[in-house]
Amino acid sequence: MILVYIETAEGKAKNVGLEMINAAKALTDKVAAVVVGAADEAVKQAASYGADEVITVNYEGYNTDAYCYIFKALVEKYSPEAVFVGGTLDGKDFAPRLAAKLGAGCVTDVVGTKKEDGKVVYTCPVYGGTVLNDMVVESPVAVAIIRSGAFKKADPLDAAANVVAEEISVPAEELKTKIAETVKEISETVNLEEAEVIVSGGRGMGAAENFALLNELADLLGGVVGATRAPIESGWISRAHQIGQSGKIVAPKLYIACGISGATQHVSGMIGSDYIVAINKDEDAPIFDIANVGIVGNVLDVIPLMIEEIKKAKA
Repeated sequence: MILVYIETAEGKAKNVGLEMINAAKALTDKVAAVVVGAADEAVKQAASYGADEVITVNYEGYNTDAYCYIFKALVEKYSPEAVFVGGTLDGKDFAPRLAAKLGAGCVTDVVGTKKEDGKVVYTCPVYGGTVLNDMVVESPVAVAIIRSGAFKKADPLDAAANVVAEEISVPAEELKTKIAETVKEISETVNLEEAEVIVSGGRGMGAAENFALLNELADLLGGVVGATRAPIESGWISRAHQIGQSGKIVAPKLYIACGISGATQHVSGMIGSDYIVAINKDEDAPIFDIANVGIVGNVLDVIPLMIEEIKKAKA
């Protein structure tokens, strides 16, 4: 059995949880999805995306200590071979501590899995994403932090799963920290991780005002705008749009790279895209090595032509 944590937002499952169900099903005969808190829609989603069983725990809000206690209790009861946790802010926060409490091996930033000789082999990028390393966890249970977008979701089915409600009461002495106040930062938010189309700009866009072209193209395609580190540090666009090793990891159906050279730090964040279109005036740019379609030309000339043609096709 593999336990898969289904993180939720506004009652619905985050994509990475549903992706992990599919990854786990290729490794084991039984996948149990874990939903913490009141999220009936997430329970239904977990079942429709392939979970054999859904375990619910009634605990509201996120607390690192509480989540470690809850998942430790579940591991002790169900004895899974692994616990899959998404590489989100919450997942990266509690998963290593859970592994420490279990005395288990913890594998981070997993982008691939397979089974060899009865053991799960985890593939993770190392050395700044330039090398993929295979690892095996020797402890009885492994805690694996899975990169969002590394695996594809299964096709949803009209299926039901056995739902088990676990009553786990977290003792007060386990809570080393308490949330006194939650302050919501007023800032731009971009849902890059779940976007199906991303139009991304790099240093080659030249100036902040040129990102208006990317916004127009993204709007036509029903997508969102991404960026490399260079335009963000230049103040052309907010950090919420950053894709790459120090930004968001994405895997859209279509990724249009505009004026992006293809540095490893950026490529590691979007290499899981289904289809990549690259536009760059340098025909030797590394981005063309991974692109499905490469267009050699000035982005400020090419993008307006694309916009014009898409408008004609939609007319």
